[in-house]
Amino acid sequence: MNIQIFGTKKCFDSKKAERYFKERGIKYQFIDMKEKGMSRGEFNNVKQALGGTDALIDSSCKDKDLLALVNYLSDEDKEEKILENPKLIRTPVVRNGKKATIGYCPEVWKDWE
Repeated sequence: MNIQIFGTKKCFDSKKAERYFKERGIKYQFIDMKEKGMSRGEFNNVKQALGGTDALIDSSCKDKDLLALVNYLSDEDKEEKILENPKLIRTPVVRNGKKATIGYCPEVWKDWE
């Protein structure tokens, strides 16, 4: 199992996801979205696992202007804008190979064990 958690240090759900894997002794890699973000390949894998870019967008993002802009862009431009601005992605994004979840989903992670 190769777990990656994309989140932020201030996000409570990201902390809960880290705690979930730590308590079970499962090794994981934490990637801070404010510092690094996702690569194009990681983004595409997560997008495919979740069923599109709309599942990734955080509708409660603080930057309302950017959120409004992204909603009116074409799919290709939307992907570029999301990759440029990782704060638009709902956290945590937990990845296990080709599988991925968004938010706190311990019921799905249990099946991965």
